[in-house]
Amino acid sequence: MSYFYKILMNSLYGRFGINPESTVTEICNQDKYEELLMKDNFQNAEKLTDHYYIVNSITNKNTDDTEWNPPRMSAVQLSAAITACARIHMYPYISRDDCYYTDTDSVVLGSPLPDEVISSTEMGKFKQEHLVKRGIFLAPKSYMLDIEDDRHIIKHKGPAKDLVTSEWFQRQLADLSLMEQISTSANFRIDWKELKIVKKDLLINLGLPQSTKRDNVYDDNNVWIDTRPIEVIDLGSKDATTIFISEQLRENPVITEKSTKQEEVSQSPTEGQKTKPTLYNTKAQALKANGNKDHRPKPDE
Repeated sequence: MSYFYKILMNSLYGRFGINPESTVTEICNQDKYEELLMKDNFQNAEKLTDHYYIVNSITNKNTDDTEWNPPRMSAVQLSAAITACARIHMYPYISRDDCYYTDTDSVVLGSPLPDEVISSTEMGKFKQEHLVKRGIFLAPKSYMLDIEDDRHIIKHKGPAKDLVTSEWFQRQLADLSLMEQISTSANFRIDWKELKIVKKDLLINLGLPQSTKRDNVYDDNNVWIDTRPIEVIDLGSKDATTIFISEQLRENPVITEKSTKQEEVSQSPTEGQKTKPTLYNTKAQALKANGNKDHRPKPDE
């Protein structure tokens, strides 16, 4: 029963947070094909016969309100709240100095947790899975563990997940730039032109997974020791304001330039005015300084 509830909660979380953009495949005639071809959400197409095509497109991409058709039974705010609460719950553990790896609801630590936070049946507590003797963590979802009884746990996301070994992790850790080309095959690939399920031969590059979120950190001897976020912006800092203005200039330099000039004019002393306008913290202060007179323009002015 506990397994049923676990699957149910995971499935509901994924259902609530489903991506509104989804790929749609349809078989259509020449006229419909030409219509879909002109849209921004068109992906690719294959000609089946002289009169019919199979077309892939993405729904809810670059659409206005009239064409917006989100999935039913979705509530992204619930999924966002779940992940936010999970991060809050996990933070005391993933921020420890002896934290080597974390992924969603799991953590690899250098020292054991107290007994009161460990349980294999109580919800909200950790379940101790293994005693780790050694581990190599190359990237999210790419790691190797040596555990008790001389067993190994190897995880690697991607088409090469069945090709990596503990020896590969050791070689990759010694040389992060190492890249190998490996031949493999993938089952159950779709041949849209022939409308068949086929086995396809692949040539993949097996190397360190490149993160789009974090940069590698090296010591003085050029040894990889850590990672750091690529972009972390404090929205209340001066740096954030500078970045925001730079992005505005990059996206629309003409409008931003006009806006900047208008701000400069409004902030400079007007004709006959010797000092800058007085700024008040509250409306009450402004009214008191001006004899309790409200100088805001009326709607018809």
